Amino acid sequence: MSLMAYDRIARFVGEQSGIQISRDKAYMLEARLQPIIKQFGLSSFEVLANQLTAPSEELRQAVVDAMTTNESFFFRDRTPFKLLDEVMLPKVAEEKRRSGQALRIWCAAAATGQEPYSLAISVLENHRVLAGIDVQILATDISHDALQIAKRGLYNQFEVQRGLSAERMITHFEQCDEGWQAKEELRDMIEFKPLNLMRPFTHLGKFDIVFCRNVLIYFDVATKARVLEGISRQMHPHGYLMLGAAETLIGVSGKFAPTTDHQNLFQPV
Repeated sequence: MSLMAYDRIARFVGEQSGIQISRDKAYMLEARLQPIIKQFGLSSFEVLANQLTAPSEELRQAVVDAMTTNESFFFRDRTPFKLLDEVMLPKVAEEKRRSGQALRIWCAAAATGQEPYSLAISVLENHRVLAGIDVQILATDISHDALQIAKRGLYNQFEVQRGLSAERMITHFEQCDEGWQAKEELRDMIEFKPLNLMRPFTHLGKFDIVFCRNVLIYFDVATKARVLEGISRQMHPHGYLMLGAAETLIGVSGKFAPTTDHQNLFQPV
């Protein structure tokens, strides 16, 4: 790949998804986009770079999908879900019981669905705390391909064993010829939508709990600040924002304040 083609493709990916790809990661760009070159019958990366300026939404989306990291597994990192059980759901439930409103959860980087399904399982397991409260879960991602997998809720043996206990597997999934599929009750709890965090998302409405984990690490500081400001506007004052273990708001945004419960759990200022 020529340096000019690399710069044009990397700039496109940054503008479309916020993902910043430095020149020392050119090998990753080539490896992930080589299948796109073959799929669309293009002769070179230079031709691909030129085509990205044409009104071919299918190609542009394919490039974004290819560059999106969709690494995920059930109940990833454990601590966020412990905090969901012990802090977020009990405290938000009190507020919702007083107001009579639905409790809304947003998984802002759903990837292939393991995180939103983990959230839904947690909601079911906290049925006593949430008795009488309507809980709504929205799961969004920029990758259309990942969302198709998430909507189907079908995973192989390795994927379900990665984070799920045998009890949770049997309770919430059904074994089939292709693997294990989330039961209809679990799938129906989640609304899946494509969403680019680089675009306005005020239409999503207000949320009480937002999981936006392992996303900001791919953005530059200005993009992080812009996304966090947007999220803050979509949150109720009593709400909670959960970030990834390697993410911090220090020097990035003053829209959230850390809680005393955990360094990666925040509330809107």
